[in-house]
Amino acid sequence: STAWLSTNAMQDVVSKGTGTAVNFGEMAIAGKTGTTTKNRDALFAGFTPYYTCVVWGGYDDNTPQASGTTSYPKSIWRAVMSRIHANLEYKDFIMPENSSCASASSCNRESCEGCKSNKASGSGIEQEAFNQYSSVKKVIGIVSGKGGVGKSFVTASLAAAMTKAGFSVGILDGDITGPSIPKMFGVHGPVYGTEDSLYAMEAEDGTKIMSINLLMEDEEAPVIWRGPVIGGTVKQFWTDVIWGDLDYMFVDMPPGTGDVPLTVFQSIPVDGIIIVTSPQELVQLIVKKAYNMAAAMDIPVLGIVENFSFVKCPDCGREIKIFGESHVEEAAAELSIPVLGKIPVEPEMAKAADAGEFYKTENPYLEKALEALKN
Repeated sequence: STAWLSTNAMQDVVSKGTGTAVNFGEMAIAGKTGTTTKNRDALFAGFTPYYTCVVWGGYDDNTPQASGTTSYPKSIWRAVMSRIHANLEYKDFIMPENSSCASASSCNRESCEGCKSNKASGSGIEQEAFNQYSSVKKVIGIVSGKGGVGKSFVTASLAAAMTKAGFSVGILDGDITGPSIPKMFGVHGPVYGTEDSLYAMEAEDGTKIMSINLLMEDEEAPVIWRGPVIGGTVKQFWTDVIWGDLDYMFVDMPPGTGDVPLTVFQSIPVDGIIIVTSPQELVQLIVKKAYNMAAAMDIPVLGIVENFSFVKCPDCGREIKIFGESHVEEAAAELSIPVLGKIPVEPEMAKAADAGEFYKTENPYLEKALEALKN
């Protein structure tokens, strides 16, 4: 059961499994007990909450309350929660996804390492099944510790190059609040599908794409969603979209290490990631954030791509390092991962992206990245 604390009369509690509601005063709790009492101290005798405790209401200690109110000051709630946490028996805490584990009753953090019941690269979370009408050989995430470094540019470059090399390629646009892949490839919604599945849209070069922009009536309308909804949408792009048979799927991640990267790493069998960064000295901090998250989730890091490395003078060909000297080699050496490319600012590529013809471009600066993907 889920354990709930309430400042009001007994609330309707939606719980998993069975649980007995227990009233004590105006406060209420639902959990694995079989006693009804108004003695609050009895709450802590042999009671082990399952999953979580959620506090409802509570007012500031100095706030006058109307006559007949059933609320309690926040100081009381803090004391109650403190006592609950002090009495939690974590060794009895069994997550439902591991309930089939033979040693679940004696599990702890250390013993679960390497357990065959441990799923999703050690996260203990069941991975989502790929769409039944689709198959994919390799899933590659394109990530960064911060925004504005050109992840979508690198994603599109790799996808276009692999398609030209004869592979079947798809792009899952995980940047729900800032999608740009459809625009770069010149595809527009709405997508179509069956009662339970959608079809990925196909660009002129054959690259298959799914993005939130392909589901919007107005492509310029903002997506104002909270994290769990965004994460759920990305999972549905994996489970509910018909991709066909792919050799490579590139997942264009939003910046940072938040909900969507976590959802992708836990729910989708990612074969490796490529970290995108820029030349500033700040790069080491940015790269390490992305690298450490991947390491924590047991996801291989294929290497680093540096974007905006320089711009070539159109008259003399001199390389002008507009963002300063590169520090990517130092960061890569420290983490023992390769540098897969250094991409300059290319105005012609920007024009192709704006025109929806990015698939026509050639990016000779990513040869090492392409070889890493093929191997």
